[in-house]
Amino acid sequence: MLGQMNDYSPSQWQMDIHILFLPLDKILSVDPLIAFGITIALITIVSIWYRISPFFTLIGGALLFGLLSGMSPDETIQGIIAGLGKVFSAFGIIILCGAVIAKLLQEQHQTEEIVADIRRYVKNLPVIAGLAGYLLSIPITCCITAYIMLNPILNSLEKDIAKRNVLLYLAAVGGIISYALVYPTPVVIPLYDAFSGGMSPLLFDAISIPLSLLVLGGVLLYFRFVHPDVTIPVQTPSATSDQEGIVTGTMGVQRIHWRAWSPFIAILVSIPIGLQFLQLSQTSMINFIMLVGAGTTIALAPSSVRALGLSQGAKHAGLIIFDICGAGALGFVIVKSGFAQLALDQLTLLIPMIFVPFLLAALIETAQGSRVVTAVITAQILAGSAVVSTIHPIPLILLISAGSCMVSYVTDPFFWLVQRTTGDEIRTVVKEYTLPVALAGVGIFLVAFVMEYLVY
Repeated sequence: MLGQMNDYSPSQWQMDIHILFLPLDKILSVDPLIAFGITIALITIVSIWYRISPFFTLIGGALLFGLLSGMSPDETIQGIIAGLGKVFSAFGIIILCGAVIAKLLQEQHQTEEIVADIRRYVKNLPVIAGLAGYLLSIPITCCITAYIMLNPILNSLEKDIAKRNVLLYLAAVGGIISYALVYPTPVVIPLYDAFSGGMSPLLFDAISIPLSLLVLGGVLLYFRFVHPDVTIPVQTPSATSDQEGIVTGTMGVQRIHWRAWSPFIAILVSIPIGLQFLQLSQTSMINFIMLVGAGTTIALAPSSVRALGLSQGAKHAGLIIFDICGAGALGFVIVKSGFAQLALDQLTLLIPMIFVPFLLAALIETAQGSRVVTAVITAQILAGSAVVSTIHPIPLILLISAGSCMVSYVTDPFFWLVQRTTGDEIRTVVKEYTLPVALAGVGIFLVAFVMEYLVY
């Protein structure tokens, strides 16, 4: 052994020592595309196997990708910190206000009152379920929270388990549709900020709201075809009934529950105030209207529930915002590594440009399951690329929203929540949840495709 060691020349010894003390980023460095594939694969495996908080899988993915792509440990950690801070500043106030609104409505049983008001004008249970999920997801800023709030209400509306489960699926899908399309939700905000180019959000919503309602109508038709026995008109409650959140006024005349709708009304009223009188920028505007909505809800809440609602809302918001911040960290590191331009250059050689944002969003959604995370990362990757200058902002935002709906499967936390609350087998959840959401994504993609080539 000693003889073998003596065979080494001084230059060989120096080479071995140099390799031993190479920086970690030089030892691990691989092609960024390979690094991205490894990172996405491991995030998927860890998400499915351990089902831990997405924050930790995304931060771990950011560390892994940074080192594999040739960034130094310090550069990687600095990128993670910068990404966390950027996303928190964009979403912190919005999500906290939405969570507080949700918890205070829930504590006062005002969600039931909102559903009761919808029942007065809509006499079809599936439409009520889909529309309730659609409406609540926007001001609450979380489709999962809206679904949790609606779950006990829909359980009380339909006692037959099979029919009740259809209502739950529709509430989930309806919430996702508005969440992925309507400004200002945490899915649309990062896309709008990255690609709007100064376009008014009112112009965007003038397109996205009718489109989202059209897509919701398509989903309702799908369920009507698959479950024709569930499309039963709702019997109008008697004037003196107080069941299921129906509150009657004097002389047996039902009244609108204005306190339940107050945060929604306050948000709408504050929009022209912010635009015309305060002359707020779009970034300031979204924070302003959400603060007005939350402030209205807090002011009208009884003191007995105010403190509890604020406390629970803050806890729930913390869980949501940290997951989104993890996405911001991964997205920022991916962009900082130079992967974005390299990947886009190679993708555009293989497929038409219009498919690039759609497929990229679908891939990221498949890997980690969150539509907000998908929007944040995709926006960061595509910002400043040739895609932005080639595709009109509105179709571009719609393409990414469509991609975020394509594969809502085992990495999607909403998938498992729906499975637990319905008690259905996984294959049933795929048919009743994953497939309708994917069909919604296909519909959005087709509209974006037509808009890009025929309108813009």
